Amino acid sequence: MADNAMDFASLMSAQIAKAKPTAKPETPQEVKPSKYIKRADVEAQRQADYAAEQKAIEDARIARLDKKRKFEEDEAEKNRAREEKRKRLAEESRRLREEEEEREERIRRKRLGLPDLPPKEKAIESGDATPTLENDIADEELVQKLREMNEPTRLFGETHNGRLRRYRKLAGLDATGKPKAIMYPGPIPTTLQPVPEADMKVPDAVPKDTDARSFLYRQLASYFTLVLSEWQVSLSLRDEAVKTSSSGKAAYSAMVQARDSMVPLYRKLEKGDVEAGILGPIVEIVRACQERRYVDANDAYLRLSIGKA
Repeated sequence: MADNAMDFASLMSAQIAKAKPTAKPETPQEVKPSKYIKRADVEAQRQADYAAEQKAIEDARIARLDKKRKFEEDEAEKNRAREEKRKRLAEESRRLREEEEEREERIRRKRLGLPDLPPKEKAIESGDATPTLENDIADEELVQKLREMNEPTRLFGETHNGRLRRYRKLAGLDATGKPKAIMYPGPIPTTLQPVPEADMKVPDAVPKDTDARSFLYRQLASYFTLVLSEWQVSLSLRDEAVKTSSSGKAAYSAMVQARDSMVPLYRKLEKGDVEAGILGPIVEIVRACQERRYVDANDAYLRLSIGKA
């Protein structure tokens, strides 16, 4: 009986041992992570996040700058196109206005019995005029000069000669490339530099010295400009009824005729080639007028007129 009891106990122990699961060794994958993180790892992650954030901000800033630059370039191109169009329209308007003014001036001259206007120099005004080798400018240099002046380097349909004329006009140069003489405004625009009214008193006789004579030409032109300007102002200040009357119109026509008749004298004074037989009497007339001796001035004018008749 005792042997049977031991066998039964051994058998039960063996069965229980088989029924128990065998403990498996823990693999690395099954090791639970620690709930604690090193401070260095936290700082490294923070710096990485900050760097990524700053890069995103910089990329966005660069993108905005590129977008702004492209917009500004597009706007600048549109502005250049608008400016070129405005210049073309202004030039066309100026040309039409000058043609209309010339037409009205020819009609006025014909009505008053005055000589017709001289024809314009076609060689200078024509768009097909070819500059000489001495006066021409290479196209690359011409474009650079226009760019330095902040002007359009090329206009639509513009030839080299047209571009050259445009540059010379902007630079104040004549058709030969030389600086234009300054044109001083007045009833008769002139290149003679005006002198102050206090210095307009002409000498008793025509000076022999070249510089003194050149100054005399400026004195004469300045005095004539002063007289014509005051004449025009006095006529413009009249009542409208007086202006439109026959006598008022005649007075205005007399002023216009006197002004037009003096244009050739201005041109001679500018060139300094007034004949001695005319210059002396002119000085005498002006001197008498400046001293308010108008009878003497009229007598001197009559002597000059009779002598040249």
